[in-house]
Amino acid sequence: MLKWALIFLVISLISGFLGFSGISAATAGIAKILFFIALVIFLVFLVLALMAGSAIM
Repeated sequence: MLKWALIFLVISLISGFLGFSGISAATAGIAKILFFIALVIFLVFLVLALMAGSAIM
């Protein structure tokens, strides 16, 4: 998911450089959403791993 966020970020930067501000804003928004979804999934897995680790001991 982070890979897709980085792809949309690069597309946003390139389109912003070329002057396509509408496309740039849209792809930047998509990149932000994907980044935050990936962050939430990471935190969920981190909490699950900590809970599983403490259950083993």
